[in-house]
Amino acid sequence: MTDRRAADLRRQIERTRHRLGTKVEGLAAKADVRGRTRTRTADLMDRAGAMTVQLRSTASQAGHHLQERAGRAGHAVQERAGRAGHAAQARAGRAGRTVHGRGSHARHAVQDAAVRVGHTAQEHALHARHGLRDNAARAGRSAERTAPAPAPAPVREPVRFALRHPRPVVIVGAAAVALVAAGIIGRRRTGQQVL
Repeated sequence: MTDRRAADLRRQIERTRHRLGTKVEGLAAKADVRGRTRTRTADLMDRAGAMTVQLRSTASQAGHHLQERAGRAGHAVQERAGRAGHAAQARAGRAGRTVHGRGSHARHAVQDAAVRVGHTAQEHALHARHGLRDNAARAGRSAERTAPAPAPAPVREPVRFALRHPRPVVIVGAAAVALVAAGIIGRRRTGQQVL
């Protein structure tokens, strides 16, 4: 009977020790303001780095998109001007052939005028296209300049990796927590003081 009672007391003492250890660990974690602050700061810096990378990418894409649209608009204007010039030349040719009976001099004057009008229209379209492209390039550079500064070099690559592969990052984090917990439990069992 005495052995049984002693074994029960030992088990009860062990349970109490375990509960107290758990409570002490919880209180120590709450009291570790510096550690929690470091963790929160690191998390915020990682997020800021990721947002910086994302903002730069978005600004760059917007600049490229503006350049592409300006190029397409310039091509469309140039094409319309070319068609208008050709139409004017064709009309002038027809008018020239009609007036041919009145003299070839008038016909040539009309054709030359039509050619000049066509060339002028093409030049205006080309200038408009270049102006649009330059404006788009300036807007892209301005967007890149106003983007926030890049994240520090040691943070950039891990943040990019974490954004591309979120599952391995979570697994590595869980493994690190398990290793720390195992170290604390191992020290407690051997009687070493836990900081």
